Amino acid sequence: MKRGLFLLLFGAICLDVSWASFQSAPAEEPAFSRYCPAGALLYLQAKDFSSLLAEWNDSAQKRQWVKSANYEVFSNSRLFLRLKSAGDQFAAAAGLPPDAAFLKQVAGRQSALAIYDIGKLQFLYVTQLSSGSSMQSALWQRRGQFETRNAAGIPFFVRRDPESGAEVAFAVNGDHLLLATREDLFAGALQLMAGSKDRSIEAEQWWAQSVAAAGPAGDLRMVLDLEKIVPSPYFRSYWIQRDGTDMKQYGAAVSDLFRSDKEYREERVLLKKAAPSGASAENDGAAGVAELARLVPGQAGVYEVKANPTPADCVALLETKLLASHLGPIAAEKLAPQVTLTSGETGTGSDLETRIDQTAAPQSALSDRRAPLRELLQKNRVRAMLQVQATERDKDGVFVHFQSGFVLLGESDWNEAAARSALIDFVGPDLTAGRMGVEWQARSGAQEFNGLWSMVTAVRGKYFFIADQAGLLNGMLAGINQRVALKPAVFAAGFDHSRERENFARLTGLLDRTSNETGAAPGMAHTPEFFSENLQSLSSTLAGVASERIVVRDAGDKVLQTVIYEWFH
Repeated sequence: MKRGLFLLLFGAICLDVSWASFQSAPAEEPAFSRYCPAGALLYLQAKDFSSLLAEWNDSAQKRQWVKSANYEVFSNSRLFLRLKSAGDQFAAAAGLPPDAAFLKQVAGRQSALAIYDIGKLQFLYVTQLSSGSSMQSALWQRRGQFETRNAAGIPFFVRRDPESGAEVAFAVNGDHLLLATREDLFAGALQLMAGSKDRSIEAEQWWAQSVAAAGPAGDLRMVLDLEKIVPSPYFRSYWIQRDGTDMKQYGAAVSDLFRSDKEYREERVLLKKAAPSGASAENDGAAGVAELARLVPGQAGVYEVKANPTPADCVALLETKLLASHLGPIAAEKLAPQVTLTSGETGTGSDLETRIDQTAAPQSALSDRRAPLRELLQKNRVRAMLQVQATERDKDGVFVHFQSGFVLLGESDWNEAAARSALIDFVGPDLTAGRMGVEWQARSGAQEFNGLWSMVTAVRGKYFFIADQAGLLNGMLAGINQRVALKPAVFAAGFDHSRERENFARLTGLLDRTSNETGAAPGMAHTPEFFSENLQSLSSTLAGVASERIVVRDAGDKVLQTVIYEWFH
């Protein structure tokens, strides 16, 4: 009896404590997307913007970056100058610059930014910030210089710059600070916050489909209306990947960033405008990518696995990276050639070998040499292809050598004799008039050329291995008995930043040494070299990033991408 009374009393106390905790727990803040009027092109939200900003401002990466050559180049770029111009217009309208101090004052916890016009940078910003903190900001202190307006019974302040036409509006509504560069957007946001039934971005199809296809929101979430963004001239000008044509197949996208001490993980979802056909072949290729991913050796600096490559793609990549990297036309110049004015001479007095009275003898057609290799790949469809590259210092530590290797996963077993013959037909004419130096000889379960030019190959059933170094080939062969760990994917790639960073600096430093020693012309400022200074300084800034990996999966009506940046521990 006593035991029963004790249990009843204990249960009542637990229930009372739980109810009190439930009542005292703060209600979860609703997503700020419901306060953003329809028509946005891009929406960005942060769970805790003030913490992210403070972490960035206190980071070693920021301190190093702002002193780097990469930042020097960026600060002189067209994009930076356009952003600076937009900042100047904001300062003229608001009466204070949007600098780091201003940003720190208006950065709250949960925050959202919706951009409605990329060219004019028309935006709406909403953040969770206590009214006391908002009223201590320089923006609130200058409210006397603004005109007072009212929307849904909520007062707000607006100010325009007569010269540029730029306008800034802001308000404090409870523990929310709102800021916008268009008065109508601002009024619409206040009406939605007051419970209006007007359309928000949550009612738009691109938003609803994107969010429904995504998982839980990350520390940062970005949602994009690609139907409107991709055709924009600003997208074509400033999209760094330069894959606008490929992006046209997508109507919307959402990206979530999850942060931890060990890694940053980005989950992307790109919604297709129309689902393609041929799913069976794509699924077969996706399984092939998973099979080849286990063959990536430990010494790989960069690797890439692609599903269902065409024979033309395979031949072109093998030719460029391995078989004939020294051949082919010069890359097309994107700058107009320099005009040199002379007195009209053509050629030089020492140029006695060029005949002008006869048609130049045609060189051996490269397409004929490709034919056996292309035919080999057409007979046995390639389900997936692995490309591996690495760099290595010579024994003296002076020069940096490149290594390349490939694995082709066929639909059936490869004809080993035909494969080796096709390789000889391709490279032989450039190396020898006969067969000297391009005969195959056995070496540790593989076949290699018996001459000075290094090429090693091996066939293991459906796996066709090709490399220019025996060590790299052996590294790929070592993984053939490992279990498949990766789930089917149409693309997978990785970059070992920690392994390749110093070799990249060494190589590009040697290549740019002449330019650096010559220096800038008198009266001209030094422009950082693109590889050895610009990119190298960015690599140094991000030295804490050990590696990057990406996996892409095709789910029919959408593409799923996972990108992982691993930090040094």
